[in-house]
Parts: sequence; structure tokens; C-alpha cells
Amino acid sequence: MTPTDLDTTHAAPPATLSPPQQALWWLKKGNLKVGAEWTTAHSICQQAEGTFEYDLVHALCHWIEGDIGNRDYWYRRVGPWKRAGTVEEEWQRMAAQV
Repeated sequence: MTPTDLDTTHAAPPATLSPPQQALWWLKKGNLKVGAEWTTAHSICQQAEGTFEYDLVHALCHWIEGDIGNRDYWYRRVGPWKRAGTVEEEWQRMAAQV
């Protein structure tokens, strides 16, 4: 994602972002906390379960939620992925790679 894509002052993410990137955008807009934006991001992730990018962001959603067992389940589904030390670091890594 480009710096322009990360501008969360708008009401919605840029249409040019893929759904997993849009989910990441919503998580950032919600300050990486559970709330309406988290719910939107989580719903996006559920649209294509079994797809690497969706499952990866799904893991982050559950990390933010504090549901560690569910987080770990989704990380196991994505296969080899070395998790960052914090939610913020993980969001940064995903934003750079998804």
C-alpha cells in the first residue's frame, strides 16, 4: 500500500485496494482496536476464508480482539509466517506484503 492508501481520514478505503488491503485499512482506521471498523475488517476476511491474504489479516483481527486461540488458529492456516512482536508491527508487515 502507498502512503496515500493509508490515509484513514476518508470515510472508506480507496477502491483500488484489494479486499484484504481494505480490511487492513479498516483496522488502522479503528486504531487497531475492536469496534465498528474491526467488525468491517473481520467481515471482509470471512469472505474468502482459505485464501492466504484473507486468512493472514483474519489472524490479525483476532489478535486485536485478544482471542489468542483463534489468532493462532488463523496463523496455522496461513502456514509459515513469522509473527511480529506487536499488533502495530504486524500491521506494518502485512501492509507492506499483502
